[in-house]
Amino acid sequence: MSLEPASPPVVPQASHFGSDAAREQAAHVGMWVFLATEVLLFAALFTAYAVYRVDYPETFRAAREHMKVGIGTANTYLLVTSSICVAFAVWSVRQERTGLATFLLLCAVVLGLGFLTLKGVEYAAHVREGALPGRWYALEEFPRPGASLYFTLYFVMTGVHALHVLVGVGVLSVLTVQTAWGKYSGRYHTPLELGGMYWHLVDVIWLFVWPLLYLV
Repeated sequence: MSLEPASPPVVPQASHFGSDAAREQAAHVGMWVFLATEVLLFAALFTAYAVYRVDYPETFRAAREHMKVGIGTANTYLLVTSSICVAFAVWSVRQERTGLATFLLLCAVVLGLGFLTLKGVEYAAHVREGALPGRWYALEEFPRPGASLYFTLYFVMTGVHALHVLVGVGVLSVLTVQTAWGKYSGRYHTPLELGGMYWHLVDVIWLFVWPLLYLV
């Protein structure tokens, strides 16, 4: 039996990933690149809307008056308020106030679910009226093809946005649980910041969708 002392265990080092600051910076850059692709996606939808609105200005104006402005406005308040809650939640974690951050994130999740609920109510009303996209369009109040194109763009734009809201609610739900467990602190809260960036983008996109489809 050898009397030589055992070799110390090998401690894996992730030096190839750089320092904590470098990893945090890389995470933020990656999120900004992802958000840029999302902006390009919605920019293409906004461009399509602008092109068809030029082709059918009167029909688009008449179809827009058929929108549920009250629901759209209420959804705007819900998203803006939820975005403010997320911003204060990140600030609270930086101040080591995880209890307050958890409460604010939970509020943001509830507000996001409220947005989806109202959007579902609005969709149901459109279905009953026959204001549907493409060949399912059956609203005789407005002529084809302009009104049909309007409601097609409406369902595509709001549907894609609602999908982003659904993903955001899921992300915020996970972050809420992790914050309640004390995973984040003043020293480490990068995932919370990244989730907040995504939610703010969802909010900002709606601030363009809302006036375009409901007000202008």
